[in-house]
Amino acid sequence: MIHLKTKEEIELMRKSALLVSKTLGLMAELLEPGISSLELDKKAEEFIRDHGGVPGFLGLYDFPNTLCMSPNEQVVHGFPSKVPLKEGDIISIDCGVIMNGFYGDHAYTFAVGEVSPEIEKLLKITKESLYLGIEECKAGNRTGDIGFAIQQHAEKNGYGVVRELVGHGLGREMHESPEVPNYGKRGRGVKLKEGMVLAIEPMINLGSRNIRQLADGWSIVTSDGRYSAHFEHDVAIVDGKPDILSTFDYVEEALTKKGALI
Repeated sequence: MIHLKTKEEIELMRKSALLVSKTLGLMAELLEPGISSLELDKKAEEFIRDHGGVPGFLGLYDFPNTLCMSPNEQVVHGFPSKVPLKEGDIISIDCGVIMNGFYGDHAYTFAVGEVSPEIEKLLKITKESLYLGIEECKAGNRTGDIGFAIQQHAEKNGYGVVRELVGHGLGREMHESPEVPNYGKRGRGVKLKEGMVLAIEPMINLGSRNIRQLADGWSIVTSDGRYSAHFEHDVAIVDGKPDILSTFDYVEEALTKKGALI
């Protein structure tokens, strides 16, 4: 069942999404070679609670942490660890928050120090594909229009689009209907309506689109061991058009100050 939101509910969801955005901004400030993802996870939980939210992932489906931390060939759902991040790594940080009874869910893939031009391009194209998908998030369009836009941009650049993991509706539950695949055909799928709120989240691989799950039952990795990128926004359909509730402004401000914005 698809739960349409009122404009008042969407404003509450914007507050949840923006707390996630600010948390990711803090991660951008702290992220550097030598820090561990577990250290970042602890800082994120403290920040969320200090700002009136509750970590949305902690305990969800028995997940043990505040953040999903997925470095390099890990696509999504990685556990924070004590292993220090090193120069040339990338890491997808996916964060969820509950505030005012609604979830925010939002992700960014960061470069750790200097990365190769090949990896810079992967990050750039994946982020671009997210915004191309968001442009299709209009009343009267269908989920296939979103997926088509993402898939076309990624595949024309030679990348693999993960198919087993998808975006989703968002609201009082972390995962609501409809599913929002990052691939598809125009005019196919669920029709988009006023009041829908969607988490749109392309997961794009440098090589093959194929993935596998590790023995921990959570971490998803690329089958060929090549890097993967993941960016996510929360998007509401308001007055028939996409309204992005989350923002990368806090991340990009912090990265710009560090001279690390790609």
